[in-house]
Amino acid sequence: MCIKQVPGVSEVKIDPNTNTLVREGVLSIINPNDRNAIELALMLKEKHKLEVIALSMGPPQAEEILREVLAMGVDKGVLLTDRAFAGADTLATSHTLSLAIKKILKESNSEEKYLIICGAQAIDGDTGQVPPELAEELGIPQITYVLNIELSEDKIVAERKFRATEIVIIETQLPALISVLNDINKPRYPSIAGIMKAYEKARLTYLDSNTLNADKSKIGLNGSMTEVRKIFIPKRRVNPIMLVGSNEEVVQKLCQHLKEDKIF
Repeated sequence: MCIKQVPGVSEVKIDPNTNTLVREGVLSIINPNDRNAIELALMLKEKHKLEVIALSMGPPQAEEILREVLAMGVDKGVLLTDRAFAGADTLATSHTLSLAIKKILKESNSEEKYLIICGAQAIDGDTGQVPPELAEELGIPQITYVLNIELSEDKIVAERKFRATEIVIIETQLPALISVLNDINKPRYPSIAGIMKAYEKARLTYLDSNTLNADKSKIGLNGSMTEVRKIFIPKRRVNPIMLVGSNEEVVQKLCQHLKEDKIF
């Protein structure tokens, strides 16, 4: 399960020198959609007696969100933290996460059957690119925008949202990756007993670029093919247009306005 620490503010700031998010001095939280991924993982753990590992990449303070998910019932947490990871775009992030996952799988002898659960997207970037890119890095099937899932010994059957009112059923063998929507469940809160256990040292592992034997040209800013130039909130138009008439007349007027605004 992959989770991300994100700024808990409505507007984020960009460092003009590096074109990366400013995180210092900003309240950080678990990405809201990742909470649904956590809840699904815990539900599957309770039903199928599985081990749940939470993986996150970020600065040392990202330890806070891993402690929180440990308190919710996750078995282990892994934090990828290294200045070499800083400034990564979605491509460099997915590559780094894949290195960590391969290491975890190799050490646990679980390379044949596993399921990676992600939130559909993060509120700070809102791209939804990391889950599909991660699946490609690992060479495993992916199902995005999942609303429900059934897990058996060696396969999953998922309900995937397709367009606004359509749902498709997709089946695939394990290993696989899914990204979930926030409609899939209602996340739980940490328990008091869970909070106490969350600070056991053995439950949290730290990995850096050297531990992963990472190629420095493929991680962080060096491995990023894109950079953020500007983040802004689109301005609303203050002069709405009311169209009246028959359906045909309204359609003609709408098309005329779209042409004048050079929409098409």
